[in-house]
Amino acid sequence: MHRILAALLAATSCAAVAQAQERAPAVTGAPVLTLDDAVAAAGGSAPAADAAQAGVEAARAARTVAGLRPNPTVQTQIENIAGSGQYNGIRSAESTVNFAVPIELGGKRSARIAVADAQTDRALLTSAITQADIRLQVTRLYIEAVAARRRMLTATDQARIAADALNAARVRVQAGRASPIEEQRADVAKINADAGVERATRLAEAAQTNLARRINRNAPSPLDTVWLERMPDSYGPALPISAEGTLTLAAADADLAIADAGVRLARSQRIPTVDIGPGIRRLSATGDTAMLFTITLPIPVFNSGAAAVRQASAQRDQAEAVKRMTALDVEQAITDARTEASNAAVTARTANGPALAAAQEAARIARIGYREGKFSQLDLLDAERTLADTRIAAIDALASYQNARAQLERLTARAPEQGN
Repeated sequence: MHRILAALLAATSCAAVAQAQERAPAVTGAPVLTLDDAVAAAGGSAPAADAAQAGVEAARAARTVAGLRPNPTVQTQIENIAGSGQYNGIRSAESTVNFAVPIELGGKRSARIAVADAQTDRALLTSAITQADIRLQVTRLYIEAVAARRRMLTATDQARIAADALNAARVRVQAGRASPIEEQRADVAKINADAGVERATRLAEAAQTNLARRINRNAPSPLDTVWLERMPDSYGPALPISAEGTLTLAAADADLAIADAGVRLARSQRIPTVDIGPGIRRLSATGDTAMLFTITLPIPVFNSGAAAVRQASAQRDQAEAVKRMTALDVEQAITDARTEASNAAVTARTANGPALAAAQEAARIARIGYREGKFSQLDLLDAERTLADTRIAAIDALASYQNARAQLERLTARAPEQGN
């Protein structure tokens, strides 16, 4: 009776230690790196963020350029030189200096500004999209690093359990209560468990290194492993699925705004720009000067701008069609992501609740029964293998849920307000 009680307490403490190892982050001198910390670190050093910010600066500079008026021109012309007779030399030369200012008609400048403003809004939106993508990428790396750490702890605990089983089998064989083949089976199980620890350790180190590299950290930091288990207590009524206000649809809206502004710009180009300005002419033969006034007006014979308007209009129609298609795609993606997240949550709750508890209880009973000679070694190995598979499945289910939730948050991320 005392041996049974001792075995029961030992098995219970082993299960509790295993659970604590899975749930508690590693205790080290370094502070725990949370997901928000990782996202913030990545956002400040990501090349994609730098590229997006450079795009914003370029768009703002283009807005300044679009608002500039065309430069005036100065033209100098000398006539009646190097000819024959009285026009030999420069005695009869006529020198003319013209100053001309381009006058843009048809709202060209305002149309250019409208295009530049639309492109600036699109660049700001691209920056917001980049930040959302960075968060999703870092979240996935964080999930993988935490899950790999949990898998490594599980593999380590299973190796410890396999070592205990080998010791128990050795005692039974030495006492003549079991065949030597049981010790061989237990030894094979321990070897496989140790190899599993090596594989899980390498994968955990690689996942942690990938995360550290992504957030520009020289050395990996301990992670918040408990975060993986955070799930909503319940799901409220499903909200209507709409793409309105999402980053993806806002990008399509911005592209349509650029296309609209492009049509306006193309139409403004059909109105010619007039160059007007005063000039002065000097007649060398008499030494007199005279004022003049010039007007330069292009004649739209070969290029009236109609083709450019048709091109811009077709691009605008294309942008509008893409927007409608994007709305359908986003709503479908949100529906799929919401369903995946809900199903993953159910799987995670089941795997980490009843299924895991049942597997732990079965393994506990099998250990006690094997020590007492009530269960065979095959029963014990089967129970331990089931427990190991269930624990890994529970970790995978939690990781799948967190990935699905991160994808859903990315799809439903709201576009920033205009001017922000």
